[in-house]
Amino acid sequence: MSSDFETYEQDFGTLTAELTSKIGKIPKLSGDEKKHLVVNVEKQMEEARELLEQMDLEVRDIPPQSRGMYSNRMRSYKQEMDKLETDFKRSRIAYSDEVRNELLGDDGNSSESQRAHLLDNTEKLERSSRRLEAGYQIAVETEQVGQEILENLSHDREKIQRARERLRETDANLGKSSRILTGMLRRTFPPF
Repeated sequence: MSSDFETYEQDFGTLTAELTSKIGKIPKLSGDEKKHLVVNVEKQMEEARELLEQMDLEVRDIPPQSRGMYSNRMRSYKQEMDKLETDFKRSRIAYSDEVRNELLGDDGNSSESQRAHLLDNTEKLERSSRRLEAGYQIAVETEQVGQEILENLSHDREKIQRARERLRETDANLGKSSRILTGMLRRTFPPF
């Protein structure tokens, strides 16, 4: 079993050395050559992952008393694989930036026009923001005026209701006074 592990280990060592070399070349190349190298590295990365899985399975089959040494090696290989994947991602980011620039036709000379365009857009955004802020202030002021008007109308309603109540009381009092006066007149001047 350990001989299988050592065979996988040798294959992994060779493969990771190739990968390290190829990953280092990616940022230096361009065009189709770079694309082919990226595809090739992706395939080899998959092979390296499969080798790690095979080695991990072999370690599980090793008796527990000698498994510790192999487990430490596996941790080291997994860390190495993680580092390779990180380096590959970084080289791909540089690669994707170049591809993006090729697709967009950005040769670095248009940065001044882009800057001017960005400044123009920023200025438009600031003007729009100021207009929105002014509109918001007007809305707040309108709400306050509306609230004051509603409060005034409420006070006026209360005044009108009190005046109406007093009018009813006065009308009732006038009716009573009229009946009393009529009664007094009848007593004072009895009907013939």
